[in-house]
Amino acid sequence: MPSKPRRKIAIACQGGGSQTAFTAGALDALFQHRLQDDFQIVSLSGTSGGALCATLLWYALMKGDASPTQRLLAFWQDNTAQTPAERHFNDYVIESLRATSKGQLPQINISPSSPLVKALMGVTTSSLRREFTDFPALLQKHFDFDELQRWGAQPDAPALLLGAAEVLTGKLRKFNSREEAIRLEHLLSSCAVPNIFPAVEFDGFAYWDGLFSDNPPLDELVRPSFVGAGNIPDEIWVIKINPTGCQSVPHAPEDIADRRNEMVGNMSLFQQLTSMALINDLLLMDAFKPEFLQTLAVNKPVLIPKCYADQPDRPYTIPFIEMSAHLQHELDYESKLDRSPENIALLVKDGQEQASAFLAQRRKALHSGK
Repeated sequence: MPSKPRRKIAIACQGGGSQTAFTAGALDALFQHRLQDDFQIVSLSGTSGGALCATLLWYALMKGDASPTQRLLAFWQDNTAQTPAERHFNDYVIESLRATSKGQLPQINISPSSPLVKALMGVTTSSLRREFTDFPALLQKHFDFDELQRWGAQPDAPALLLGAAEVLTGKLRKFNSREEAIRLEHLLSSCAVPNIFPAVEFDGFAYWDGLFSDNPPLDELVRPSFVGAGNIPDEIWVIKINPTGCQSVPHAPEDIADRRNEMVGNMSLFQQLTSMALINDLLLMDAFKPEFLQTLAVNKPVLIPKCYADQPDRPYTIPFIEMSAHLQHELDYESKLDRSPENIALLVKDGQEQASAFLAQRRKALHSGK
């Protein structure tokens, strides 16, 4: 008897700095529990730290690694404070930021492009590993960008979409593996938080963090012009970093800043979901003429995926893999910059636990035919 076709999925990874170690744990658990037996990854997308996780997984899948998440976990190990000097530096920075958020220290705004900042960083980090303080060096250790250039565009492979924002025009940008080779500059652009990194300039453009873009790219994952007609998913799984709600109205300055960051980080995601829901409802009501759909080179099942969902009457519902409620409550904004072993290990472990439970639920839905 022929085996049942695997269900096509796209995985979208939200950004969130160090908190995206949760994403690394989640992706690791999905493969530890053999996601590939029942599901086929046809595309990946990501923004900022989510872009790093998505690209590391895509790279491993393209190379045919026996353990696709080994590169991902190795990256996060390298990105974690390891030596006593690194731990001291990390703890000093994080606690200083927390004191500033609480109004206990004055806030001093200095451009990350400032020669003074570069000189101070050079002095204060001279005893630390290069890959801990030099982000391009860290990326170059875990990616062979010369190899990626030799590969060139990959129109027939699973698609990888990385979100960034062009500073001068204000336009959103999606770096697409089907259209061009993935470059170091693409990852740097998606991760260029304006207060931490200078804008990434190349090919006549300048880019900032994808947080200003789609966090993460979502609606493109169901558009053949972006991912290819053969890569349209049946489901989109979002690994979501920013919590949707909070337990109480924030009043302290640091709590206000934290909640504002969470809401801004979710804004583009919810806007995309609203747009996709509207289009799906219109399709279900036959609002589009067949000849119009033909001009888009799509048909109804292709344009919007009909996901297995908690609300079966809402076929566009897209399931989330989210942090546990207690961890969402414990984390603050500064934890997005915290690279202490304790913080990273906590996030990875929670990602593994939440993704394991999530995959069990998806498999149950798949095999029950709901």
